[in-house]
Amino acid sequence: METRLAFGKEHLKVTVPDQFQCQVLNWKSAAPLTNPAAAIEAALDNPAAGPPLAAVMAGKKSAAISVCDITRPAPNPVVLPPLLRRLEAGGIPRESITILIATGLHRAATEAEIRQIVGPEIAATYTILNHDARQKAQHCHLGVTRSGTPVWIDERFLNADLHFSLGFIEPHLMLGFSGGRKLIAPGLAAQETIKELHSSRFMRDPRAREGLIDDNPLHAELLEIASLARHDFLIDVSLSHDRRIAAVFAGEPTGAHRAGVDWLRSSLTQYLEQPVDAVITTGGGYPLDMTFYQCIKGITAAENMVRPGGRILMAGACSEGVGSAEFSEMMTRYGSDGEFLQGIEGVPVTVDQWQLEKLALVTRRNEVLYAVPGLPQEYRNKVWGRAFVHPQEAVEALCAGLDSGARIAVVPEGPYVLAQVRA
Repeated sequence: METRLAFGKEHLKVTVPDQFQCQVLNWKSAAPLTNPAAAIEAALDNPAAGPPLAAVMAGKKSAAISVCDITRPAPNPVVLPPLLRRLEAGGIPRESITILIATGLHRAATEAEIRQIVGPEIAATYTILNHDARQKAQHCHLGVTRSGTPVWIDERFLNADLHFSLGFIEPHLMLGFSGGRKLIAPGLAAQETIKELHSSRFMRDPRAREGLIDDNPLHAELLEIASLARHDFLIDVSLSHDRRIAAVFAGEPTGAHRAGVDWLRSSLTQYLEQPVDAVITTGGGYPLDMTFYQCIKGITAAENMVRPGGRILMAGACSEGVGSAEFSEMMTRYGSDGEFLQGIEGVPVTVDQWQLEKLALVTRRNEVLYAVPGLPQEYRNKVWGRAFVHPQEAVEALCAGLDSGARIAVVPEGPYVLAQVRA
């Protein structure tokens, strides 16, 4: 069977031998809206939760808007204009509107990327700022959560009268689903907050996983932090397969985000009748598979489909290599996944260790292979599995030794696919 996998800005073709039972799980997509601008306007007037935008902004003189960074295909150039027009028409001058790029601990967006993130016209006429989690002086301390997380949020966001977020909802490897509260923390949080949110007490909790927000302790923690930051109003969207807007959810952040999650789960979840023997998945294509760090999301999503001890192959372009300096250093420091998991116990959290921790929890239970041509040679033997430059060679290695008739799930869009085994 020949199949196409999302890979970088293009696709790649691989062939799976015919003696296996293959089930292809494509990104189950809702149809794109014919008039997304009208849908956004309607959502601002009749939100999924809470009062309409006009009531929320009454009497306010300034606004801050948190938007996704370059690693997320959020349609900000479509969503921002209706919101900005409403804010200015309601008495908030353009010079009192700040758009913050919610980088978390990712690198800052370049000038070219800012134009891509918000659109060239908005980039030229509004104040656009990168969040920098490592500059603690740019953050305000809002106290401590009930479970003990210190809360530091970008003061430029907090100093505004109104606090907005623009995001999109998709499965997330530890938070259940993206969007909503994630644009506040970790998006606009200081590294002291981000590190605690990604500590082992959350990462090793089995409830902190894809597709789950009920009883997810990390989801609850982020809701509490967003409340402390006075998260006033959000606009979240769901995307079609070609990354156009398929649905819009606006309003009071907790309720509107919940409405979006419920819609996504009921509309897009796919089911396997039983766990498979192997999964061929991807990092999701550009921009998500730019680094190995982000590609791990495809692996953690695949674990929900494979039997214990089964195999997972992840294909990712890794055009920007490994990821942050901290993540790169950790990959070379530990000789095995077990050594890594033991080595981070009882010590302060290091930036980006959480992604490697999630990977280690998978590689301890499953055999993981990689087709990662952009990953530098010195890291290919540090991924706790076999790494290949040529994707077809990786597929052949995955299939080697599997019984004839073994079940293989092929997930061309990786973490964008919402799939689970029936109970």
